[in-house]
Amino acid sequence: MESVIWLSFLSLLLLIPLSCLAAKQTTYIVHMNHNLKPSSFPTHHNWYSATLNSLTTTSSDSDSDSLLLYTYTTAYHGFAASLTPSQAESLRRSDSVLGVYQDTLYSLHTTRTPEFLGLDPQLGLWAGHTPLQLNQASQDVVVGVLDTGVWPESKSFDDSGMPDLPAKWKGECESGPDFKPTLCNKKLIGARRFSRGYHMASGSDPNVKQEIDSPRDYDGHGTHTSSTAAGAHVANASFLGYASGTARGMAINARLATYKVCWKTGCFGTDILAGMDRAILDGVDVLSLSLGGGSAPFYRDTIAIGAFTATEKGIFVSCSAGNSGPGKGSLANVAPWIMTVGAGTIDRDFPAYAAMGDGKRFTGVSLYSGKGMGTKPVGLVYSTGNNSSSNLCLPGSLEPDVVRGKLVLCDRGINARVEKGLVVRDAGGVGMILANTAASGEELVADSHLLPAVAVGRKVGDLIREYVRKDGATAVLSFGGTVLNVRPSPVVAAFSSRGPNMVTQQVLKPDVIGPGVNILAGWSEAVGPTGLDQDTRKTQFNIMSGTSMSCPHISGLAALLKAAHPDWSPSAIKSALMTTAYVRDNTKSPLRDAAEGAFSTPYAHGSGHVDPHKALSPGLVYDISTDEYIAFLCSLDYTVEHVQIIVKRPNITCLKKFADPGQLNYPSFSVLFGKKRVVRYTRELTNVGTAGSIYDVAVDGPPAVSVTVKPSRLVFKNVGDKLRYTVTFVSKKGAAPDPNSFGSLVWSNSENQVRSPIAYAYAWTQL
Repeated sequence: MESVIWLSFLSLLLLIPLSCLAAKQTTYIVHMNHNLKPSSFPTHHNWYSATLNSLTTTSSDSDSDSLLLYTYTTAYHGFAASLTPSQAESLRRSDSVLGVYQDTLYSLHTTRTPEFLGLDPQLGLWAGHTPLQLNQASQDVVVGVLDTGVWPESKSFDDSGMPDLPAKWKGECESGPDFKPTLCNKKLIGARRFSRGYHMASGSDPNVKQEIDSPRDYDGHGTHTSSTAAGAHVANASFLGYASGTARGMAINARLATYKVCWKTGCFGTDILAGMDRAILDGVDVLSLSLGGGSAPFYRDTIAIGAFTATEKGIFVSCSAGNSGPGKGSLANVAPWIMTVGAGTIDRDFPAYAAMGDGKRFTGVSLYSGKGMGTKPVGLVYSTGNNSSSNLCLPGSLEPDVVRGKLVLCDRGINARVEKGLVVRDAGGVGMILANTAASGEELVADSHLLPAVAVGRKVGDLIREYVRKDGATAVLSFGGTVLNVRPSPVVAAFSSRGPNMVTQQVLKPDVIGPGVNILAGWSEAVGPTGLDQDTRKTQFNIMSGTSMSCPHISGLAALLKAAHPDWSPSAIKSALMTTAYVRDNTKSPLRDAAEGAFSTPYAHGSGHVDPHKALSPGLVYDISTDEYIAFLCSLDYTVEHVQIIVKRPNITCLKKFADPGQLNYPSFSVLFGKKRVVRYTRELTNVGTAGSIYDVAVDGPPAVSVTVKPSRLVFKNVGDKLRYTVTFVSKKGAAPDPNSFGSLVWSNSENQVRSPIAYAYAWTQL
């Protein structure tokens, strides 16, 4: 794990069979053909219980009630149960069972941002309306956050001035040993927890301390993401003196409902699915999930299955892209009905300095808030002793006799960044320089270390590694507080997971990037800011980094768009955010990638960085119906049963399907050349601007590909009109193809630019 603050930033979140966590019985998700329920059973729950009760077993005398964990009725059709392998096999042979799958373990992908995004109260946001009117409209929008729970006492959840709950709301605040329903209010209108999958997996493990079963957040991650999406104004907020100012969420007047599905051992698929099922029934308008798993077919992807139903019911679903960058093909949550969000920096930084004994002074970052180490240089050491892991400062790797009283240089990687500082402190060191390696490049993430510490990029790190080999090397650290208006910004975070989409390469992912580095938001007072057991500090706010942080930014912005345009579908909202995103930073240069410092590509930033002002009035949108999503799924060579698992409709035949998955009316293009050199797609645009709008097209791209668009002009007579165009991509004969090349297609007039990125790939080339 790269960092406690990131909450398993480096893990690709592999789908872990839970049979390794439970000895005799394993938790399974059973997909049922709900249309085959016999009339003798009044409810599906009764039918599922009877189905389990009918299983013959010799290894257990448990009745069906003890086996049945959840009944799913909305996000999924079926149930979760604890079964022996023989019981699972018996169910697979049943005609009413479509599939039986082992539970999977997902992980969390772990404020200046309102100003950085342009959400300033002095600026107009919504054509013809004031920001006040938009905020009032958002009072009927409910953002549901699936995470580690909530710290309800946080000032970010203050409900001052908010009206009564929306009439549509069916949710509630559940009680727990440490959580009273009265802790909820008109801002935090729902708080539930789902723990049966977690308890089944860890209940028999003596090494796992059972958590309090309540909606309360003992991790901090859930409070941070919830307050980022829709936290109230909090004046004089800061983290230990850093980033001081007014903290606020994206949609300050939207309502919040939290669904605790993540526990210390992770987030179990059974619990996630139960949380999504309940959130849909409760009446949320937006679902925000800063968690994910590895790539898998959509019919095996718990989040994708639940999100399909949510989208069909008009709920916008936003998910983090993952923190496994900069490796290619490392994305999570890539279903086209999900908004897949990568992470970028903002124009705020926390500089710190490492002055070498030879007079050189290097700049890094830090959130250290102690008394510092003074102005006198001390000895600098690196890779102490014979332990091969001492350069990484892993627990037990440092020799106290060498480290005591010294400043220690540690390589980034393997263990948490803040843990490295703890290892140095426990060995007697007085400070740490944390140096990036090639894996993290020039990306700098600030941490609230327990001793004076500065993080530096790879290039600076290499210079310090060279200097420390000299006899008598010394250094001293100092700290520069908070700096604004950093240039360039945004920069794509190195940790942000990258394309191409390994499930369906014809759909370009991620969709967008949003603020995800050094983000200030609310925090749980049950845990220190580093998450380390030795960290006894308490704070109401914390600064964190990850796609976990960028995801709720987009969730909150989607809530604002839902308030401004209540008749828009989730795909229309998604299109507005994508086609108005920008691809140039605040120096007017193309977006850069922190991994190597080079220009970023759509595999890293998708359509670009979100721009909420422009998204509110995008001019045109690419809309997608449920039937189109089904035609897309049928084009993936899935069986009819696999498609039914996702769409939950009877009588699916797949007679109507796309010849190519890329035919989906998606706001971006991913062109995969195979045996044929010609790829042709038709898209449909809906006018959400003004009547009589005229748009002309412009295309740019690599010389090895010719692009033709017909027609080249679209004339929309009325608002709501839909017009189609066909774009033909031809890989030129004799031209040397770049295996990863990019371009764009833009429909524009004097008012709007509707931009779609294009990624080109060749089936015969490797990643």
